[in-house]
Amino acid sequence: MMSNKIDRRQALQCAVAPLFLPRSVFGANDRVHVGIIGTGGRGNLLIDQLPEKGRIVAAADCFFQRCQKAAAKRQADWKLYDDYRRLLDSKDVDAVIVATHDHGRVRTCIHACQAGKDVYAEKPLTVYIEEGRALVKAARKYKRVFQVGSQQRSMAMNRIACEFVRKGGLGKIKLVQACNYTSSKRDPGLPEEPVPATLNWDMWQNFTAARPYNKKLHGGWMGWWDYSGGEMTNWGAHGLDMIQCALGTDGTGPVEWWPLEDGPKDSIGFRYANGVTVRLDQPPGPIMGGATFIGEKGKIEIIRNNFRTEPRGMIKELPSREEVQKWRDDVALWQARYHMENWLDCIRTRATPVADVEIGHRSISIAHLANITRQLNRKLQWNPRKERFVGDKEANRMVNRPRRKGYELPVKA
Repeated sequence: MMSNKIDRRQALQCAVAPLFLPRSVFGANDRVHVGIIGTGGRGNLLIDQLPEKGRIVAAADCFFQRCQKAAAKRQADWKLYDDYRRLLDSKDVDAVIVATHDHGRVRTCIHACQAGKDVYAEKPLTVYIEEGRALVKAARKYKRVFQVGSQQRSMAMNRIACEFVRKGGLGKIKLVQACNYTSSKRDPGLPEEPVPATLNWDMWQNFTAARPYNKKLHGGWMGWWDYSGGEMTNWGAHGLDMIQCALGTDGTGPVEWWPLEDGPKDSIGFRYANGVTVRLDQPPGPIMGGATFIGEKGKIEIIRNNFRTEPRGMIKELPSREEVQKWRDDVALWQARYHMENWLDCIRTRATPVADVEIGHRSISIAHLANITRQLNRKLQWNPRKERFVGDKEANRMVNRPRRKGYELPVKA
């Protein structure tokens, strides 16, 4: 296994990575050479969904046998690595899909930006707010095309519905309601078990505090606080993103947060500067990954690849049946093919993709803020421009997290 340390050559390369178009300028028939970092369940889905405009040429995973299995399954001749930094060294790779676990994503993405690779990063983009801002800065500094895997941004039904709200189709918004997404749990206190062969457990843990290996940590990482924010950052990454999109607040966020005394257990309320109030108080179910917007003229429920209005027929111009159906083919809920196509197109044109890194950072920050409010269980004031709580040292400590030695964010991001 590779050491988790970056050697002097790699560090120097990261510090002076050139600002270039991959493999000079793409011709009309050139395919983007893509490396996949993280070959677990979601990574394998994205491999199979990659449009013809791209081609997988390399794969990396700190659990190396997963790389081997992914390549063997497809009889592929990819270059395989147990350390993603070696993949980033490759001049044959133009862009990367980062489908790691949540706590391994940001550092990997920053290194990719420094290496001159364009990035498609799965959601949730971050584990805490400050690392998200560092990632945005890196993407901008190195002029990378950076798409976040919030694929509902590419779905015509979602785009039309969000635009309808944003342009005043409901009149003044009175209330927004979304799911009361659950948070992850604290210290699991699980016993030590043997580390699987070919798994670099130290690298897998990334910046988090070192713990003994346990398969419930490894396989169920989304349920533990060190590694993820739970469903609040999982499905919430989609649902809260739809709220941001529909309200036209992609570059900002709410200013006030509080626990809902009149709602279900752990439910949260927040308010934007324009007075729009959001309640995370609905049970999991039909509006997972979406929200209900209630306005002066009616209401709309936005979900994945669909929406419903009251009264019916408020939105007159609908996408074609084929445009809607293409998102329901193959893997239905998990379809991202056309979202990746937008990313590949933008790599050629250097345009900004529909779910740019700033959008992803701002949306997932709302999930983090909801989790912080739930933990502190009191009212909080938030300054979205400074990305700090107002006059609250305890809350501001939760905007950041300690990082283990050897897994710090790059100093010159």
